[in-house]
Amino acid sequence: MADYQTIRTVGASAGTAQIDAGLRAHMNKVYGLMSVGMLLTGGVAWAVGTSDLLNVLRTPEGGMTIVGWAVMFAPLLMVFAFGAAINRMSFSAAQLFFYAFSAVMGLSLAWIFKAFTGVSIAQTFLVTSIAFASLSLYGYTTKRDLSGMGTFLMMGLVGLIVASIINIFIASSAMAFAITVIGLLIFAGLTAYDTQRIKTDYIAHAAHGDQEWLGKSAVMGALSLYMNFINIFMFLLQFMGNRE
Repeated sequence: MADYQTIRTVGASAGTAQIDAGLRAHMNKVYGLMSVGMLLTGGVAWAVGTSDLLNVLRTPEGGMTIVGWAVMFAPLLMVFAFGAAINRMSFSAAQLFFYAFSAVMGLSLAWIFKAFTGVSIAQTFLVTSIAFASLSLYGYTTKRDLSGMGTFLMMGLVGLIVASIINIFIASSAMAFAITVIGLLIFAGLTAYDTQRIKTDYIAHAAHGDQEWLGKSAVMGALSLYMNFINIFMFLLQFMGNRE
């Protein structure tokens, strides 16, 4: 009996160590995909925002052209399409879609290089990076179950999207300020929640050894964290950005 207990304990320890190693590799893949997406977004945004190509998206007075409106809503439509089609995609197709999405997001954000100084954009990006890393680390290491936050945060996100679309047309400064503050809180919570969800999803499915699923799960995780980062950055830019 003692020998059997010893074997079982050693086997459990080996299994835990294997999951831990796999989890680290999985999280590295998630953050790696996210980082490449961020580089694509930043590169496209800078290239378009500092050139005459911006005139295709924005009028000289600062308004949006028809193409600009299409580009603004394109990322949101792509997210919904991605969620609906991910189960039918291969890992390679999902990865390619994520990179295409990141490039389109760069187009939609190109205007910030015209509206804000480069120094304030860089400073805001640095602050966002520190805040995001702290929130994601909390979500990864905390023993507290954050799953209860998910429904509440998603309801808040839907309300935030609706309010943002409405405010495009009414242009209320008070509403814009409220959207910015509430948006920061929502995406801060989502960063911690999504990080923990990515971790727990991996642990729940790692034993099945489905590498295709794990690959697509990493892409979906990268997309979630990427969106959280972008939104935190944009909301902080409203507070910290110096206008040109």
